[in-house]
Amino acid sequence: MTKIENMDEATARIEAALYSAGRPLRIEDIIRASGTESRTKTLDLLQSIMKKTKTAFKALEVVILPDGSYVMQLKPEYSSTVKRYASKPVLPNATLKTLSYIAYMQPISSKQLVETRGSGVYSHLKELRQLDYISHQNVGRLKIYSTTEKFQKYFGIQGDVEDLKQRLFSKVRKTASMSRTNTTPQIVTEVN
Repeated sequence: MTKIENMDEATARIEAALYSAGRPLRIEDIIRASGTESRTKTLDLLQSIMKKTKTAFKALEVVILPDGSYVMQLKPEYSSTVKRYASKPVLPNATLKTLSYIAYMQPISSKQLVETRGSGVYSHLKELRQLDYISHQNVGRLKIYSTTEKFQKYFGIQGDVEDLKQRLFSKVRKTASMSRTNTTPQIVTEVN
């Protein structure tokens, strides 16, 4: 690959990589995308992009994650606003429920998952392993599942497993209380 000397071109390449990746990128990936072959130049360009993004956009941001990777993302406060406009969910609902169950109950055995979620869980587990959202350890004949670092990065979750469980529990409790307040029956009268 030809070394890029034009900083506008290098900036455009970094922006394109961050936008199209849809996931956090390591600095090595961004250096490669920029074509500068320089860590210092790439970091300077990233800082400039972060500043420009902050002033030019209200709902988007480029952030550095705790592991040092960079991501272009929607600010968390706007995620509920755009849910209805997203073209395709990341995962089907059943698979997402299995993933959330694993996240909350981890470490959890395949036997417990099948007992709770049914035999369809095997296809969910296969898909989640392919996406690298879960990993397993063999304990005898059982497989014990837990979420991965990629799961935490993708869903913007930071902290240890116990912190994750607490946050999931409070989210479920909040959602349940909201649905209880919205269950008042409505009487519809028809006038002819």
